[in-house]
Amino acid sequence: MQAKIRRWGNSLALRLPKSVAEEVGVAENDTVELGVVDGRIVVAPRMSKRIVLDDLLRGITRKNRHDEIAIGSPRGREVG
Repeated sequence: MQAKIRRWGNSLALRLPKSVAEEVGVAENDTVELGVVDGRIVVAPRMSKRIVLDDLLRGITRKNRHDEIAIGSPRGREVG
């Protein structure tokens, strides 16, 4: 696939076809990484750190853990 580089103010701009943007999972206002590798322009989606339950659980300490909250007796088929 070919694309044309155009002037945008004092910079140059490259438009991404919709099919390319969808394939790599980028949308309007997303941030991308831009660089040069072996003389080639490389544009890659910026990956945010994936949140993993184990990482969140590791952050729980005795100081930031709250006590149980009483919300009343069980109703329906709840196990008490």
